[in-house]
Amino acid sequence: MATDAGLVPEATWRDPKRYLWLLGLLVPLFPFVSWGLVAATGLGVFWWTGPIVLYGIIPVVDLAIGKDLVNPPQSALTWLEQDRYYRWCTFMYLPLQYAGLVTGSWLFADGGLSVVDKVGLAVTLGVVAGIAINTAHELGHKKEELERWLSRIALAQTCYGHFFIEHNRGHHVRVATPEDPASARLGEGFYRFLPRTVLGSARSGWELEKVRLRRGGKRVWSLRNDVLNAWVMSLVLFGALVAAFGPGILPYLILQAVFGFSLLEVVNYIEHYGLLRQRTEGGRYERCAPRHSWNSDNITSNVLLYHLQRHSDHHANPTRRYQALRHFEEAPEMPTGYAGMVILAYVPPLWRRIMDRRVLSHYRGDVALANIQPAKRSAVLARYGAAV
Repeated sequence: MATDAGLVPEATWRDPKRYLWLLGLLVPLFPFVSWGLVAATGLGVFWWTGPIVLYGIIPVVDLAIGKDLVNPPQSALTWLEQDRYYRWCTFMYLPLQYAGLVTGSWLFADGGLSVVDKVGLAVTLGVVAGIAINTAHELGHKKEELERWLSRIALAQTCYGHFFIEHNRGHHVRVATPEDPASARLGEGFYRFLPRTVLGSARSGWELEKVRLRRGGKRVWSLRNDVLNAWVMSLVLFGALVAAFGPGILPYLILQAVFGFSLLEVVNYIEHYGLLRQRTEGGRYERCAPRHSWNSDNITSNVLLYHLQRHSDHHANPTRRYQALRHFEEAPEMPTGYAGMVILAYVPPLWRRIMDRRVLSHYRGDVALANIQPAKRSAVLARYGAAV
């Protein structure tokens, strides 16, 4: 169960992270930071500021600062969610995101950068775009039309607008089952998972929209199709940038988009790795519970990702706003925050060495209860057979 922040009454409780959420707005400033550091030092390595911070600085700071296990008291949740300050912390990400994209496009065209420098800047833009998908994730779960539209705008940079459909109506229904393309299986490496989830999620989003439209008697191939109109939005965006800055920027726009959605998918990989909802006597999957998501309470990465790492509460309460998400004692915990876990995921043997035993421990040695990669099921069962 989630535990309240002691017995602090609503009238005296204050969110200790209230102003820390503004730190999330540092991420879309990465392209400007890169430009400024290169101008100040003359060192082209700073075009790579995004990956340097993501893979080098944040994992260290995560470990140094540690975790936050405190939850808001139950009595505070309603007014905490109604405080519009928290919404503006996410709203402000988008103008900074697109200012960085336009500036980056101008630098690709007229900044006098070498190919290596352009690749570094594209990857930095990709970090911004990937975390923008997380911002879109927070906005897209909400009921207000403005937030849902802002979610779609945030996704346009990565050409991943179908995520808005598939995540809400697909992933949240099938999470932690073999049918979910965004739930990684025990024994499945990230590089095998990546094409499966990218293609599977796009296909699923399209099928969900096709069913919705046909049920309403509408044509699938029309702009009423929310997957199709999201992709059109990306085409218009890229077309406008190419028209403004020239076709030479297109390879770098594609690179930043691919890096951005790959960053989302490596996060998907770590969130439910090996976890499985069991079948009930009626043959249906059990309801999603905290035990079906990997969590992390590391403060730094949670602040930068709007509490995405409190993933169990998110799946239990998808419309709950990020500032009100809670820590659950029974949720399986990762050894560090998402930034560090992403690095591990990029090295499959290291990932399996650290995480496979945690999956086994989570199921108290009964590996048959895990979501196992079908091609490796016999090998996994044989390897852990003594523990089954």
